[in-house]
Amino acid sequence: MATQPVYNLNKQAVGSIELDDAVFGVEIKEHLFHEVVRSQLACRRSGNHSTKDRSEVHGHNKKPYKQKGTGQARQGDVKSPVWRGGGVVFGPRPRDYSYKPPRKVRRAALRCALAKRLADQKLWVIDSLELPEIKTKAIAAVATRFGWNSALFVDENNEHLQKSARNLVKHQFLLRGGLNVYDILRYEHLVVSKAAVQNIMGALSK
Repeated sequence: MATQPVYNLNKQAVGSIELDDAVFGVEIKEHLFHEVVRSQLACRRSGNHSTKDRSEVHGHNKKPYKQKGTGQARQGDVKSPVWRGGGVVFGPRPRDYSYKPPRKVRRAALRCALAKRLADQKLWVIDSLELPEIKTKAIAAVATRFGWNSALFVDENNEHLQKSARNLVKHQFLLRGGLNVYDILRYEHLVVSKAAVQNIMGALSK
């Protein structure tokens, strides 16, 4: 097991924690990142692009001119795809792009992302992320003190931290249950409370 120092919000070491190798010591397989992040981004696509076929465009069903004798190609109605303003053939329709890799792959990718942050020395365990009040300036000062250019804060229910961090462009707060590969890799530092780390190890070591 790896030993990780535990800090308080003043950047003072207040102890240490043993990190389970089954979660933080796994081999880093970057192809899992590609598979899982691609799935997460696909699930975020709205898929609402649409075109109108000939049954939906404005127009009437009357023949524009008679069938024979005009010297022109025969036409059924002005909504034909070959006419300007007519319907579109085989155009895009609203669809769902989401898909999910197997659960085993998603969990393995999450372990690899956590192991990568530990290997890069970008994992910070904080004794408590509780703030006395909702204050964006307070969490920005903590980030400056530790030298975090961009950080993902992970904790259990922490309303003060959640509301304090929501106006910061380069930082984000996530509940421990919402921890995901995309956000871990998106931010340079991963900042986790001691309680959240213990729960993460309990959930992912099984």
